[in-house]
Amino acid sequence: MPREIVGIQVGQCGNQIGTEFWKQLCREHGISEEGYLEDFAMGIDDRKDVFFYQADDGHFIPRALLLDLEPGIVKNRLQRSAHRNLFNPENVFNAESGAGNNWAKGYAAAEGYYEEVMDKIYREADNSDSLEGFILSHSIAGGTGSGMGSYLLERLNDHFPKKLIQTYSVFPDYKYQSDVVVQPYNSLLTLKRLALNADSVVVLDNTALTVIAEDRLRIQTPTIDQMNSIVSTVMAASTTTLRYPGYMNNDLVGLVASLIPTPRCHFLMTGYTPIVLAAQADDSSGAKPSAERGDHVQKTTVLEVMRRLLQPKNIMVSTSTKRGCYMSILNIIQGEVDPTQVHKALQRIRERRLVNFIPWGPAGIQVALSRKSPYVDTKHKVSGMMLANHTCMAELFKRALAQYDTIISRNAYLHQFRPEHAMFAEGNAEFDSCREVVQGLMEEYTAAEGPGYTTWGTHAVPAEDTDDDRSRPGYSGGGAQQAESY
Repeated sequence: MPREIVGIQVGQCGNQIGTEFWKQLCREHGISEEGYLEDFAMGIDDRKDVFFYQADDGHFIPRALLLDLEPGIVKNRLQRSAHRNLFNPENVFNAESGAGNNWAKGYAAAEGYYEEVMDKIYREADNSDSLEGFILSHSIAGGTGSGMGSYLLERLNDHFPKKLIQTYSVFPDYKYQSDVVVQPYNSLLTLKRLALNADSVVVLDNTALTVIAEDRLRIQTPTIDQMNSIVSTVMAASTTTLRYPGYMNNDLVGLVASLIPTPRCHFLMTGYTPIVLAAQADDSSGAKPSAERGDHVQKTTVLEVMRRLLQPKNIMVSTSTKRGCYMSILNIIQGEVDPTQVHKALQRIRERRLVNFIPWGPAGIQVALSRKSPYVDTKHKVSGMMLANHTCMAELFKRALAQYDTIISRNAYLHQFRPEHAMFAEGNAEFDSCREVVQGLMEEYTAAEGPGYTTWGTHAVPAEDTDDDRSRPGYSGGGAQQAESY
């Protein structure tokens, strides 16, 4: 029996990457733009019903909710898209107020639409035979993705305490001055909810994505669609073992269980190679498709793919993995691969000491082998995707704290938050609480680099972390069997 997963995409960014994700799944499973299974895809052994269900007329509908507080943006984008008939129109939610890039306004608006939104979520959950969890795509820097996304994380935690919650969270590009002046506030407020209410957070760093597009794909000025295409490829690759049956990593719990050794250290980085952007046409302008862009075509072997996945230039987080150490690694290798090649590749990586692991726990590279979609032609025979937990995540939190401290020291822009929600009316208590949580995250990831981490923080565990009775799958340290590790 499949373990269904419901996708929730929030805000403009969340809906853009979420929609591209569903388009990629349709391509990989031979589903047309209208939702019907193509003739050539009949009788294929896969598990598309993890993410899709069939309507009475036989066409497939994504288990997806498209939520935005801005009026008409999602609906207008869908109407211009070739996939406008793919999604269930009852699962598209638009408000009239907007969030104005303000976390407090997005959070307050989500409270006002609580019953309407939760009714849609419950309908999708009840439509599942064996619901496993939710994946939420959003940005942490805007108003809707951060504010409404944070509120939904809290409500999902309350209403579905035994279901896994994984997010694909887009972090802002720190190298460029943002038009959103309250971005540091939005980011910090969202990071607290991600730390306390999500089971797994897949970090999608715009800074690293921009560098990959410019350096690897040779695109001088990457467009939003091109960036979203990279993200959708990573999102689809991270779920490939759920959609194509195998003997391991067949559910989301087993996938993330061994990646998360302790409750709060659940922020994961990704890597992918070789990166290819398929030729795309602009739906609105009718322009000719742009040329396919990607890494130079070479002979791809398991060793070469796994070696590249460890290189910082292929990792989609803008912190260097040369500092710190890995807590866990899962490589998903797609293609026709002999398991003996995996064993030899792991042996070679160990001999060359290419990976630095934590000193206080079992460590190894786990490898999951998966089939490639027979409907998506690629020039490369083997591709790989990495999910990893690394202590360099502390640098992301340090960066967020530094940006927050800069503007809070002057009490800048706080007047935009005061009237929007009661939690900001009396003072900065909520900001102080969020800063404490993020500071604790940074310190915990830093402490994980040393052998004394097993006793770190044992005398001062925050109360809100000790009374959580959720059966978080990643906390046990157990999980699916490993095909290969060292």
